[in-house]
Amino acid sequence: MRGAVVLPLQFLIWVFLTSCFYCQKPSVVNIGAIFSFNSVIGRVAKTAMEAALSDVNADPSILSGTELRLLKENTNSNVFLGSVEAFQVLDKSIVAIIGPQTSSTAYMISEIANGLKVPLISYAATDPTLSALQFPFFLRTTQSDAHQMAAMAGLIDFYGWKEVIAVFVDDDYGRNGISALHDELDKTMSRISHNLALPVHYNLNDIADLLNKSRFLGPRVYIVHVDPDPRLRIFTVAKELHMMTSNYVWFATDWLSTTVDSFSPMNRTSLTALQGVVTLRKHIPESSRKRAFMSRWKKMQQDGLASSELNVYGLYAYDTVWVVAHSIENFINENRNISFSVLDKLLDIRPSQIQLGKLKVFDGGSLLREKLLETHMSGLTGHVEFDKDRSRASGIYDIINFDQMKIRTVGFWTYYSGFSVSPPETLNRGRSSYSPLDQKLDNVTWPGGNTERPRGWEIADNEKPLRIGVPKRASFVDFVTERNNSHKIEGYCIDVFNEALKLVPYAVPYRFEPFGDGRSNPDYGELVKMVAENVFDAAVGDIAIVKNRTMIVDFSQPYVITGLVIVAPIDNSKSNAWVFLKPFSLEMWCVTASFFVLIAVVMWVLEHRVNRDFRGPPKRQLATIFTFSFSTLFKKTQEETVSPLGRMVMVIWLFLLMVIISSYTASLTSILTVQQLSIPITGIDSLIASNWRIGYQVGSFAYSYLTDSLYIHKSRLVPLGSPEEYETALRKGPDDGGVAAIIDELTYVELFLSSQTDFGIIGDTFTRSGWGFAFPRDSPLAIDISSAILKLSESGTLQKIHEKWFCKMGCLSDKKSDESDQLHLMSFWGLYLLCGAFTLAALVIFLLRVIHQFVRYKKQRANHLSSPLSSSSWSSRWSQVMNFVGFIDEKEEAIKKMYTQGDRTQGHVSS
Repeated sequence: MRGAVVLPLQFLIWVFLTSCFYCQKPSVVNIGAIFSFNSVIGRVAKTAMEAALSDVNADPSILSGTELRLLKENTNSNVFLGSVEAFQVLDKSIVAIIGPQTSSTAYMISEIANGLKVPLISYAATDPTLSALQFPFFLRTTQSDAHQMAAMAGLIDFYGWKEVIAVFVDDDYGRNGISALHDELDKTMSRISHNLALPVHYNLNDIADLLNKSRFLGPRVYIVHVDPDPRLRIFTVAKELHMMTSNYVWFATDWLSTTVDSFSPMNRTSLTALQGVVTLRKHIPESSRKRAFMSRWKKMQQDGLASSELNVYGLYAYDTVWVVAHSIENFINENRNISFSVLDKLLDIRPSQIQLGKLKVFDGGSLLREKLLETHMSGLTGHVEFDKDRSRASGIYDIINFDQMKIRTVGFWTYYSGFSVSPPETLNRGRSSYSPLDQKLDNVTWPGGNTERPRGWEIADNEKPLRIGVPKRASFVDFVTERNNSHKIEGYCIDVFNEALKLVPYAVPYRFEPFGDGRSNPDYGELVKMVAENVFDAAVGDIAIVKNRTMIVDFSQPYVITGLVIVAPIDNSKSNAWVFLKPFSLEMWCVTASFFVLIAVVMWVLEHRVNRDFRGPPKRQLATIFTFSFSTLFKKTQEETVSPLGRMVMVIWLFLLMVIISSYTASLTSILTVQQLSIPITGIDSLIASNWRIGYQVGSFAYSYLTDSLYIHKSRLVPLGSPEEYETALRKGPDDGGVAAIIDELTYVELFLSSQTDFGIIGDTFTRSGWGFAFPRDSPLAIDISSAILKLSESGTLQKIHEKWFCKMGCLSDKKSDESDQLHLMSFWGLYLLCGAFTLAALVIFLLRVIHQFVRYKKQRANHLSSPLSSSSWSSRWSQVMNFVGFIDEKEEAIKKMYTQGDRTQGHVSS
C-alpha cells in the first residue's frame, strides 16, 4: 500500500521539476560567427558585431534576462579552415551562425548547417547560386549578386556598349557572379566577349599576363569582379601597361567601393590609380541612426577599438546581430526552451575514425529559421526583410565614379526604376516599369580625364591590323580580285569599302588577304564561315546577304541590291520585215482605219458647202477626202477647215491622233529593242517544270538555293566559271551539251549582257537580296560601316563608283525579254468613243440644219407657181431624195441667194 502511494508521488515530482526546467527562460544563448578577421570586410565586421552584441545585451527591451554570446572563429580566408572552424563552433551548443564571409566557404558550411539544423546567416556571401532549395538553412542579410549584375548590365546598356571583357577570380564567387552578368547582358542584347579568369591567390605577374593578352582583343570595356583588394593590384598593373587611358573603360563591382571606403584618409593617395573607374556600392539610406553610429565609429577609432574605416558590410554585420537577436527572442517567447539532440548516424561512426559525438542537432532549428524569415525591422541599413530566395529584399546601388582622388556619386540604380540622379527614397516605387527616356546619370569622368563617352572597343592597331578576307575571283574581276598575284586588291567592292572607311570616325588599320586560288571563283559560304570562326576579322567583296549566312555573321547595310535572274538565248525582233505592224492588234488597226475613213467622209460633208477646197470634180473631191484625213498623221493639212462643226471635229480627232501616234511610237521602239526568246521559257516556273540543264556561277549561293529551296536535281545543274563559259553553254543549247538558261545574280548578268546581244533576261527577279560586307557577330564596325554606306548612297558616291567601273562604254539599261507589248482596242476605246460621239453629233447637227433649209426652200418653191420646179416634180420620193442630195451639193452662198429670191417673189405675189 505504501509503495503504491510513493510511486505516483515520485512521478508527480518528476513531472513538476521537468516542467519547471523546460519553462525556464535560458540565461545564456550562444551564437557563432565565422569569418576572416584580417580581411577588408572582416576587420570592420568584427568590430561592428561586437558593438551590436554590446547594444543587444544592454537593451532591456530585448532578450530580457538572457545574455547573448558571440563565439567568433577565424577562417583566415581559407575554405578548409572555415569548415574546421565551423565544427569547432558547432561543438559549443550554438543556435545560429553569423557568416561565413565568402561564398566558397558558405557552400561548405551550409551543408553542415543543413545536417545540424542550425541557421546560417551571412552578411557578405553574395553568390547568386546559393539556392534556398539546396541550402534551406542559409539566409543572408545582404543582396544577392543577381541584383548587382543587373545594375552592371544596365550601365553597359545605358552607355550603348555591346561587348565587354570580364576579369574575375576563379572561384564560386567570381564564376557565378560573371555567369549572372552574362544572363543580364543577354537581356540587353550585349555579351561578354572574353572571360579572363585569375587564380584564387593571384599575383602581379598573373594580372600582367592576363591584361597583356587582352590588349589585342577588340573590346575595351572591362568589368572587374574580384575580392576586396587593399593594394588595388589590377588597376595598378593596368596603369603601368597604359591601359588606363582614354581608349579604355573600367567598371568594378562593389568590392572596389568596399575597399576604398575602408581606406584611412592617409591611404587615399592610391586612388590615383582609379582615375575614371566606375563602381557600385550598396545603397544605405540616410537616417539619424546611421549618422549616430558613424559618429560612434569615429570615437571607437580614436579609442583604438576600430582599426579600419567603416564600410557597408560593417553596417550589414551590425544589423545581422540584431536580426538574430530579435528572432531568438521571438523563438524563446514561443518555445521557452533551447534543446539539442544527438544525431544517431554520428553515434554509428567509430570514435577511432573521427570525434563527432559532441555534435548535436538543434531541435528548434526549423522554428528559429521561420522566425528569421519573418523579420521586419528597421536597422542601420534600412528596412530589413527577406525575399523568397531568403536574401535581403532590396536591390539598390549607388553609382560611384573616381575622379582625381575624388569619389563622386553620379546616380543610383534600383531594380524597379533603373537609373536616376535622385535618391531612391524620393522615387515612386509603385511604377511597374520605367522608360529608357527616364534614365539619367550625372556626367562621368572616364579614364584619361575625358567626359565624352569612350568608344569602348578598338578594332585594330598598327601592330595587329584587321585581317580582311577578299575573294580572289577568276571571272567578273571588275567587282573584286587580286591583280596578277601582285598583292594589289582592287575592284568595285574595294572602292566602296575604302570610301565607307573614310566616313568612319576613327582609324581602322587593316590588310587584305586574298581568299581562293585565282583559277576558279572561291566558295563564298566558306569565306563567310571563316569570318564567323575568327580566321578573318571581316570579309569584303561581292558577298550576297542570304539567310544561312546572317545566322553566323553580321552584315553591313547592302551597297548593291540584287537578286537571281534567268538568262537565255533570244531572237531579235528587228529581223522581221513586218515588225512595224506589231504595235497594234488587228482589231486596233481596223478601228483606226475605220475612223480615218469616217473622219474623211464627215469632214467632206461638213466642209463641202462652205469650203472651195472640198469642191470640184468627183475625182478631185475623192482624193481630197482621203488626203485630208491621212495627212493629219504627218503635217498640217493643205486644206483649211472653215465650218465651226468641222473645226470641232478636228480638235477631237487631232487629240485622239496624238495619243495613238505616241503610243504606237513607244510600242514600236520597245519591240525593236526588246529581244525575244528562242526557247519557250517564260520564267522560273517553266524552267523548273522542264528537264533542261541549267547553268550557275561557281562559288555563288545560286547552287544551294536551286537545290535546297527550288528542289532542282543536282544532275541538271552545270557549273560555269566565266562569261566565256556562259556564252559557249548558251549557244550550244540543252540539246548539244550546253544549257537552256543560266541562273545568276542580276549584277553579274548585267555585266555579262553589256557585251552580248544574243542573250537576254527572262522574266523578273525571283529572289531579292543584296551585297554587303561580313563581320563577326555583334561587331560595332558593322554598324559604323552601315551608316557610312547610307551616307555614300545619299551623297551619290555609290552611283559614281558604279559608273567608274561599269559605265565606261555607257551604262547598261535594264533589259527584259517578253513578248511584244501590242496595243489593244481595250486601252483606247474611251478615246474612240469620245471622238466618234463628237463626230456623229456634228454630223447630226449639220443634217438637221440642212433639212431645215431644204424644207424652207421646198415651201418657197411650192408657193411660187412660176417656179421652174413645179409641184409635180416632188411627186415621187426618189425625186425628193435626188433633189435633197442636189440641195446639199449646193454652195451655202447659193442657198442664201435662193432664200433671198424666194422672199422677193413671195412679196410681189402677195402685193
